Amino acid sequence: MKKRIIYWFVGAVLIVCVGAAAVSENPDFRLGRSMEIVVNILREINMFYVDETDPEKLLAGAAMGITYELDPYTTWMSADEMEDFQVAATGRYGGIGSLIRTGGDYVMIAQPYAGSPADRAGLAIGDRLLSIDGVSVVGAGSEAASAMLRGDPGTTFTLTVRKLASGEEETMQITRERIVIPGVAYHAMLNDSIGYIKHTDFSDRCGDDMRRALLELSADGRLKGLVLDYRGNGGGILQEAVKILSMFVPRGTEVVSMRGRAQETNFVFRTENEPIAADLPIVVLTGLDYRPGGSVAIPEISASAAEIVAGALQDLDRAVIVGQRTFGKGLVQSTRPTGYNTWLKLTTARYYIPSGRCIQAVDYARRTEDGGIVSIPDSLVRAFATAGGRTVYDGGGIVPDIPIDPMEFSLFTMIVQGRGYIDDFGDEHTRRNPSAGAPLAVDDALYGEFMRFMADKDVEYESRTKLALAELRRNAERELFYDDIREDLERIERSLRDDKENSLRLYRAQLSRLILDNLIMRRNYASGVTKHHLPHDTAVRAALDVLQDGERYRAILSGD
Repeated sequence: MKKRIIYWFVGAVLIVCVGAAAVSENPDFRLGRSMEIVVNILREINMFYVDETDPEKLLAGAAMGITYELDPYTTWMSADEMEDFQVAATGRYGGIGSLIRTGGDYVMIAQPYAGSPADRAGLAIGDRLLSIDGVSVVGAGSEAASAMLRGDPGTTFTLTVRKLASGEEETMQITRERIVIPGVAYHAMLNDSIGYIKHTDFSDRCGDDMRRALLELSADGRLKGLVLDYRGNGGGILQEAVKILSMFVPRGTEVVSMRGRAQETNFVFRTENEPIAADLPIVVLTGLDYRPGGSVAIPEISASAAEIVAGALQDLDRAVIVGQRTFGKGLVQSTRPTGYNTWLKLTTARYYIPSGRCIQAVDYARRTEDGGIVSIPDSLVRAFATAGGRTVYDGGGIVPDIPIDPMEFSLFTMIVQGRGYIDDFGDEHTRRNPSAGAPLAVDDALYGEFMRFMADKDVEYESRTKLALAELRRNAERELFYDDIREDLERIERSLRDDKENSLRLYRAQLSRLILDNLIMRRNYASGVTKHHLPHDTAVRAALDVLQDGERYRAILSGD
């Protein structure tokens, strides 16, 4: 009897232990336990931390920590952040239709969109905002001024500005409108038979913009080839990419699929409309571009929906890809409500293009310490696949059939631009020459004017070469062979000149490009900048060459 009781007791203990282990392994139990711990942490901090705390800031920090280990695109968005996200996704908002920037204490007009309320009111790049509805915005910053400029379409406000050209104050009434930023920034014929479309983002209804541009180019029957420029296009709405692909491939063609852990995230996208250019030879430009952002150029690279269009056309042998490898963003995000008008932007699936390739760079892009995102280097990607007879990377962006080196700016050039000196020079030049048209080039006289402007400007700069030399010296000292190479290092250092005047001369071509873009945009908008550079664009010339050589075009598509 005693033994029986002991056996019963041991068995009961084992059953309880096994049961507890089973519960502890249950995902729902672990989720509930983790949620309780997070709530407890927030409560204890809020009650007992030595200083007063803001629960909303604590929540934002906790959300950042929860999502940090997942991937760079999964983030929690507050109500304000959700509003900005919706504007970016749809390309629509209520406002005056202009980018703004800060310069010192002032908020200034940076880029009015053609035909917008700001444009019609006569606002120009460099005009300084003084007050909105009588409330001063001097020293307020661009974020506060932007919030005051935006509002419900149809509402009117009073804006006081100091005009760049005259220096005089001017007060005007402006009615806010529903601003639609077009996805197609520019389209034109490059020659008698080749058309060109610059597509900048996949915002809402950009597929309609693309269709209109394509129909306009083909209206007179001359169109025999097309260059689709997706350089710098960071993507957007997937459905718009499918609409655009529908114009070039047969109806019912699978162009992209989504695969995730939850069944409802798995989906195959097929074209739904009859194509309007089923046999038109196409070259897609991919890679890096310096897109106008305000009155400065921002380096961007083809990603997401832009990669889907380029990759599907490549897989289906409908286009030759020219340029640089794309970013490799093949993760699908969905927005999920988290209460009180806050949202979780959550990665729920991966994109796969027709050959079965996932365009995501290796696994995930790397997140930097400051929260930024950088793509995985090409050297880390070792898997290959074949699509349409052409060898391409598997899981690392879209690789061009014809590679073209990107335009790159030096660190010195980017510092000059980042400090606003290009903008400030453009303001000064325009103020002195208010009626002059946009220059066709930056000649010696204009660049000399810029160098005189820069004479008293502070540019803290050390070239990458000089920084690398300093690192080499430190390593040599640590490893005790500095004395052996001291003379060589000193000779190299003497030959390096990082002084401002020398750098202004050394990087003249790069700085001239930015100066010219700035001055053209002031008179001819962003589309004028694109139009000006097309005849000299290396990638566009390469696209023209392959479209005008039918044998070479077909050989690339067939993989020969």
